[in-house]
Amino acid sequence: VQLQESGPGLVKPSQTLSLTCTVSGGSITTNSYYWSWIRQPPGKGLEWIGYIAYSGMTYYSPSLKSRTSISRDTSNNQFSLQLRSVTPEDTAVYYCARLRWGYDYWGQGTQVTVSS
Repeated sequence: VQLQESGPGLVKPSQTLSLTCTVSGGSITTNSYYWSWIRQPPGKGLEWIGYIAYSGMTYYSPSLKSRTSISRDTSNNQFSLQLRSVTPEDTAVYYCARLRWGYDYWGQGTQVTVSS
């Protein structure tokens, strides 16, 4: 299984951050897998953002829930993150990952900087 993040590396404050994770070698609708977004701000630890389950149900971090949407495109085997009203504090390396009993596959990560 391989995961690859894509999207803009620079977003202006107050705009929406949009990233897509393309999955190969496995279907995002396979039972019991959860397709996750995780980020790591500079100098800080990993922060879970949310995931979309194999069923299409979504779950978000309470601290980001009001600004986050995760969706999927099953025909292209992709899932996407939208984070609205970004600030410089949203600057981070963003990862997509597969979760079942643990996180077993990760994308390489993509740097997103929020700056005017």
